[in-house]
Amino acid sequence: MGWHGSLLLWCAVWGAAALLGFGMSLAGLTKAQRTVRLTGRIERVRAPRHGGSRQGGISVVVSYRDPASGQEVTVTNDGERGEMITAAWEGREIGVSHPRGRPHAYRFSNAPEEPSRGLGRPSCALFLVYVGLVVLAAVDRGWPWALIGSGGPLAVLGAVQLPGAVRARNDRLGRLAAMETVPGRVVAVLKDVSVDQDDGHTTTTITPVVSFTTREGTAVTAHCTSHLPDPAGAYGRDVTVHCTAADPADFTLDRAAEQRSEKWAVTVHVLAVAVLAAVAVAGVVFLRA
Repeated sequence: MGWHGSLLLWCAVWGAAALLGFGMSLAGLTKAQRTVRLTGRIERVRAPRHGGSRQGGISVVVSYRDPASGQEVTVTNDGERGEMITAAWEGREIGVSHPRGRPHAYRFSNAPEEPSRGLGRPSCALFLVYVGLVVLAAVDRGWPWALIGSGGPLAVLGAVQLPGAVRARNDRLGRLAAMETVPGRVVAVLKDVSVDQDDGHTTTTITPVVSFTTREGTAVTAHCTSHLPDPAGAYGRDVTVHCTAADPADFTLDRAAEQRSEKWAVTVHVLAVAVLAAVAVAGVVFLRA
């Protein structure tokens, strides 16, 4: 089988996968559609142990109401339980989900989740079909078509999403400007060591844990992975925390750095659209040459 046949097979396989996924979504049979999604509330936060591991996130006790029985259920996030809880306080609402009919297989997310149709994987398969078609066009009709096929649609997609990115940037800058400033303290430094099974290389991950209380009196415990100099030696250090009153999980130790990062994000988006558009134009120019 040559290049042409391989590319056709690629498109056919991923196209079938996309059709199967979209069909299952229409029939309500995807994993996401068979997942029960609930809202839980943190009842208790367990203090992290200095020198311990970050695996599993901050240890919490969570309660939620079982829709089948109507009873209150209390669970913990011990073990592999979905997303790592990296910021916790008593009363925080988080997401709890489990497969239909299997409440013991519950998993957590950092925020309550809306029902999903499970279109992520089929959409990814459809994108791989698109990639195959671009390559097929390049093989059959010449490489300038690869420039047009890859640059043109992606540039249009990026341009369509640009206004939303600008609005998100402005909203984020507004939240950063409105953040309240409170004192905090590094109450633990967590350390995890992993060894690569192939070459034996050792990787050490340092995760400081900061504790602070908002002006409304909410006591927050959270992993702090950025904007903290010398994190390995930060245990017991007093820090200044900038946090959002409505969501203390949204906090930073360096508000100015976050603001610069947000401004750069839109600039990078614009540059990416410009580059993709230039790639498509170059393809058109080469075709006419």
